Parts: sequence; structure tokens; C-alpha cells
Amino acid sequence: MTDVIDCEFSVEGSGPPLFLIHGIGAARNTWARALPELTEHFTVITYDLRGHGASPMPDGEFGLDELVNDLDRVRERTGFERAHFAGHSLGGMIGPAYALRFPDRVLSLGLLSTAAFRTEDDSSKVFGVVRAMEEKGIPQVLPTLTDRWFTDSFIAENADVVERRLKQVIDTDPDVFLNVFRIYAGTEMAPWLHQVTAPSLVLTGENDGGCNPRLNRQIDAALPNSELVILPGYKHSLLLEAGDLVARHLRDFIASLPAN
Repeated sequence: MTDVIDCEFSVEGSGPPLFLIHGIGAARNTWARALPELTEHFTVITYDLRGHGASPMPDGEFGLDELVNDLDRVRERTGFERAHFAGHSLGGMIGPAYALRFPDRVLSLGLLSTAAFRTEDDSSKVFGVVRAMEEKGIPQVLPTLTDRWFTDSFIAENADVVERRLKQVIDTDPDVFLNVFRIYAGTEMAPWLHQVTAPSLVLTGENDGGCNPRLNRQIDAALPNSELVILPGYKHSLLLEAGDLVARHLRDFIASLPAN
């Protein structure tokens, strides 16, 4: 296991630094629809998680701590001492874990389409997806993921976008994909979220099955300083379906904060 990896990253725009953390089997291009809005107001740093996109492969199993280490290495290489951070799905767990370890480096957090306070039934369902991928293979479970990630109308009208996203999953090393999916399935932020004091935007889609409003209301209640937004109609892939809308909510939330 490599404790820290130098992940590939991009820097665009100008203004206060904002680090964006993608989710499972994705890459920094998942933020493409959000960037036009965000780069007008922020210096936006996007990066590929270890084993994803153009970043180096890990040399063994890794956990949430190593993903936090990688994020801090990206921050260190960009030279920013303090910044805003926002993450989607697994990225929405990496961000709070980073803020817990490095509270003085975090100006604000965006927890987008993520999960905490899972019941036993919630956990069994997400681990069931992991087991299905382990037993049947990742490609065979993609129809289930497609239905969980995208709305029916988006699938019908944007088949090319959906196909590219599924190809991105298939092109991710299967060991890495299953590793990060297990981290997502096994991470429970409930015991420590109350210690994360950074101002936080908690945002999810109304019809996101795994990161649903029920769980996000509990995340919002646990955080000492947070705002909750539920986007009507959307499922899990908010960044691909409504990245511009997510960007506006991030922009407005950060703009509402006292000057640092």
C-alpha cells in the first residue's frame, strides 16, 4: 500500500482556491459542466484519484486515509495553504475526512450526493452491489448502476453521455474500482461528522437511491454549520446531468460566507 501518490491535477480560473474531488470510477472531467461557472469565481483545482484517469496506479489495497493523503499532496503541490473543498459521492466522504484531519486548511466544504447514517438495510444494499460486481463482474452490474445514477429522461436524451460514463467505469482497473467502491460502502461518517466545523453545503438529488434526502438531512443535522439543498427530480449523477446547477449552488453558498 502506498501512503501517498502524486495524482495528476489541473488548475483553471482565478479567485479563491476550490478543490473538487470526483467519485468512484470517474475522473476530473466529471466536473466539466460545472467549470464554466466556477472558474469565473474561483481558482479551481480538479484531480484524478489514484488509479483513475491519468493518475498513477496504487501498488495495493488502500483506504480513505490514503485518499486524504493524496488530496493533501495535491494541495501542497499547488501551494495553497487554505481552500474551499467540494466532493461528489466518495469525494463527499474524502472532503469531510480531510477537514477532520486538517481543519485549519478548509474554508468550506461541499458534500454532494454522499451518504452517512446508513441503516443496516442501507448498508446491506450497497454491499450487495459490491458482492454482485465481485461475483458477476463489473460490466454485468452496469445496468443497475445506470438506473441508480441517471434519470430516465436523461438516459433517453443523452445516450452518448451515459455510454461514455459507463466506458469510463469499464476502463478503470477493476481492482481499483472495487477498492474505492468498498471504501464508499464501508465508510460511516456518523461518529465524527459533528467534529467537522467548516461551513458545509449538503446537496443531493431528490431521487438518489443510495445518497437520498433522508440520509442527507441527518448529515445536515450532524454538521455544526451547514445548509441543505435537495434538487428535485435528480438521481446520483448530478454533475453530468446538472453540473451547472450544482456549480451555482456552490458559488452562492461560498459567496454567502463571511470574508476570510
